[in-house]
Amino acid sequence: MTRVHAGRSMLWRAGVSALALLAMPGIAAAQDTSGATEAEANGDIVVTGIRASLRESLELKRDAQGVVDGITAEDMGKFPDTNLAESLQRITGVSIDRSIGEGSTVTVRGFGPNYNLVTLNGRQMPTSTLDGGATAPTSRLFDFANLSSDGIAAVEVYKTGRADIESGGIGSTINIRTPRPLDKPGLHGSVAVSGMYDSSSNAKNTPITPEVSGIVSDSFLDDRIGILIAGTYQKRKAGNNEAYVGWKNGRTGSDKAGELAQPGDPRYANITNRPTGDQIYTVPQNAGIGINDIERERINGQAVLQFKPSDTLTGTIDYTYSRNRVTVRSNSIGVYFNNNDTVSNWTGGAVASPIFYTERFKASENKDVSYVSNLSANQSENNSIGGNLQWKPEGAFSFELDAHHSIARSGPTNKYGTSTSVSTAIFGAASQTIDFTHYMPVLSIKMQPGIDLLDASRIQATGNSFRNGMFRDEINQVQFKGRYDHGGLLDSVDFGISYVDNKVRSAYGFLQNNTWGGAGPASDLPDSLFTLATIPDKYPGLKTDGSLLIQQIFTKNFETLVGNLERLYKMCSKPQSGTPLGPDTCLAQYTVDRHISEKTLAPFLQANLKFDAFGRPAHLYAGVRYEKTWIDSSALVPVATGTKWVSANELNVVYSGKSDYTSLSGSYQNWLPSFDFDISPLNNVKLRASYGHTIARADYGSLQGGQTIDSLFRVDGGPGSQGNPGLLPYKSKNLDFSAEWYYQPDSYISVGYFHKSVVNFIGTGQVKKPVFGLTNPADGPRYKAALAALGAGATSNDIRQYIFQNYPNSVKITGGTPGNYTGDIIGLPEDAPVLFTVNTPVNNDQTANVHGWEFAVQHSFWETGLGMILNYTIVDGDVHYRNDQPATVNQFALVGLSDTANVIGYYDKNGIQARVAYNWRAEFLSGAGSNPSYTEPYGQVDASASWEALPRTTLFFEGINLTGEGRRTHQRTDRYVGVTAPGYARYTVGVRYRF
Repeated sequence: MTRVHAGRSMLWRAGVSALALLAMPGIAAAQDTSGATEAEANGDIVVTGIRASLRESLELKRDAQGVVDGITAEDMGKFPDTNLAESLQRITGVSIDRSIGEGSTVTVRGFGPNYNLVTLNGRQMPTSTLDGGATAPTSRLFDFANLSSDGIAAVEVYKTGRADIESGGIGSTINIRTPRPLDKPGLHGSVAVSGMYDSSSNAKNTPITPEVSGIVSDSFLDDRIGILIAGTYQKRKAGNNEAYVGWKNGRTGSDKAGELAQPGDPRYANITNRPTGDQIYTVPQNAGIGINDIERERINGQAVLQFKPSDTLTGTIDYTYSRNRVTVRSNSIGVYFNNNDTVSNWTGGAVASPIFYTERFKASENKDVSYVSNLSANQSENNSIGGNLQWKPEGAFSFELDAHHSIARSGPTNKYGTSTSVSTAIFGAASQTIDFTHYMPVLSIKMQPGIDLLDASRIQATGNSFRNGMFRDEINQVQFKGRYDHGGLLDSVDFGISYVDNKVRSAYGFLQNNTWGGAGPASDLPDSLFTLATIPDKYPGLKTDGSLLIQQIFTKNFETLVGNLERLYKMCSKPQSGTPLGPDTCLAQYTVDRHISEKTLAPFLQANLKFDAFGRPAHLYAGVRYEKTWIDSSALVPVATGTKWVSANELNVVYSGKSDYTSLSGSYQNWLPSFDFDISPLNNVKLRASYGHTIARADYGSLQGGQTIDSLFRVDGGPGSQGNPGLLPYKSKNLDFSAEWYYQPDSYISVGYFHKSVVNFIGTGQVKKPVFGLTNPADGPRYKAALAALGAGATSNDIRQYIFQNYPNSVKITGGTPGNYTGDIIGLPEDAPVLFTVNTPVNNDQTANVHGWEFAVQHSFWETGLGMILNYTIVDGDVHYRNDQPATVNQFALVGLSDTANVIGYYDKNGIQARVAYNWRAEFLSGAGSNPSYTEPYGQVDASASWEALPRTTLFFEGINLTGEGRRTHQRTDRYVGVTAPGYARYTVGVRYRF
């Protein structure tokens, strides 16, 4: 918490200083037009570089309907950051989450990536993610890591809803605009070559990886035809090392089933300050420290053909391609806690926190220490082709027709799956301890006498898992828009209709061997498979106070290790669980396979009024969007053919060994009104007020049509689950106010307030019903006849024996003697249906209210070339997680709410451009459930610079995370650490030639 206050104090002082400068006499009247590179063309001053980008972004904000922020490219092929998410975090109210050290997903005004819609040139884009690779993917989030920023013209963030904008974002709709050749006729382009040095790499000789990008645009036949081609290739080799602790469900001191010994237990004496009463505590489940090596290869491409056969008609055909391959190789040492003979020390407070936690083992327990090797090698690919016609005939009407066909796919690029884990171990641990008094938890392990943790000859193969997931999202969309320019009070009318056909397939399967006690002797594995790697140098700057006790761990080549294990144990071709796709592969057949068809028809109408209020210009935009959505969902489930009664109180579902699809359908409709008002009470001052409704659709997992049941049920029924395609989308009622003062061509001050009230959050409901026509052999004519013959006091076993003896044609006797038979009683059609309690996602009655303030200053200092950008966002609401509640309490909380801030200084003059940016995000809830997860405050310093060394030739530099800020997560208190990872800087140096 101290660091949060410190960050706020620094930002506050910077803001006060900036406002003091703005208050200096004459600043408002100063009209600086120097710019980085200025030339007079046809009598107009042309500003390029950073200043041009800021000016265009300012004009986008000032002239927009509603609250809109954006970032524009400084020049063709030159976006401010190499990663779009890194650029977006500079926008007021936008924060990002990082993956492998790069910006990946965005949160806007406290609403995470699943609550924001991303469009490309106004088109709804398919998403493609794997959700970690351990389940069937379910997310709608858009991963910006798949896109390079080269070739992007602008990114627009619509924070208020509009009738003519695609729905699906509560936090925002983010529109990515790509360049068009006829927007800037003639021959233009640039080529850039650079090298990246990533200090996070674990390699002894850190490689410099290449980045190449180019864009060329030209027009022909008196600018009637235009062609644009752009492409990017980027490769990165990095490290992403992590230490982690896993925790069991939260306990209370009064819970007799708690993991800590109770008074009267001899082990109670080993606990110092044991939590008592209603104190909440949690005990470790596992811990480890690892080395992660990453290789990322990204390819992007665009091709655009434009034609303008007349001054009133423009046609565009465009193709966009992206491919992002990421391979992560991990090697770690890990321990699991049985929570038996423990020694521990605890703090006080409502949530008791561990100071240290130790578990001791006897030699006879043969406790293992795991060396785990993981491989995750996947690719996300997107293909999008679209066409657009714009027709502006003579008169008041104009029309636009747009259509696109886009497909996104994610899946493995290897024969092992999307996410794998292969464990080996040395047996003979004497004790294992975690010390929580440091920023990074310190794991120490003591072995039994005579056993060396670094003796490769003792390593045995143990359990493993090969998880195979895939995701495919296809969107076909047609949009028609029209505009009628009337003039006068009714300035114009916008109208149109959109049809979106979204088809999603999500699948998952796994192979697993639970040979955790050892798959074979240590002699099976040659020592040459294992290599020692040092640990302290992989975790710089994480405040371990020199007490990191694990100095070395074993690493393995994954493919060589798996090849040995397959040869020895057939772990892929004959796994204990799961079915491989074929020989010589560890890819699993899909046991989960979900298909969703989501079709939306959305007409809209908007009236745009222009008038004078109190003698000042004003606008009112009043619109409504109607949406009707139909969902058909099917999922692969095991085929249940019957039931059997196998023991006194145990009944089983009988399966055919095959799977088939079950289907469900649903639909919903929404009226989405929007009202935007703005007025200029003074020159260069704009006041805004907006009200509107926006929606965000449920995740694909909740909509899935599969209905599954547990294979074991009781006399009174059993559990099951199914999706719910009828779920209503999250719906938000939004209110916005803002005041903006544009006192120079590229300078402004703004303050805004927003309030969002969101309903239709998803919870879990239950319904008791028969499924698949299954009947209950313990509730039917046979059961009733036995009860009548034996009397009301008959036991379940008595009734079973009666049925065995009197209904031989419907039983299968496997053993025993008359009166004591064992076997199965088969369910018959005349038996009563089995009533399963089916859990299903439902819309609950919770309402989340989120509100906040946004402050922004953008200022250029006269003709010095210097300028600054300051922004700060405060977000709060009534949906916080209570850490003092036990894990058994089901809590509703909204993740992602946090304050954010940016401090940016820049210089742009005489062919030199430079920018230094500090981005900060406060602590936020990143996961809710029986135990919460918080991501701690994070601040990052980035810098970039360029110099036009020769005409049209620029040398450039970019540094990301210059101070090497690491990241850390925790649960209920900061001692319940989750993940601790060091941070690293990465640097890019290159040359760009423009023409």
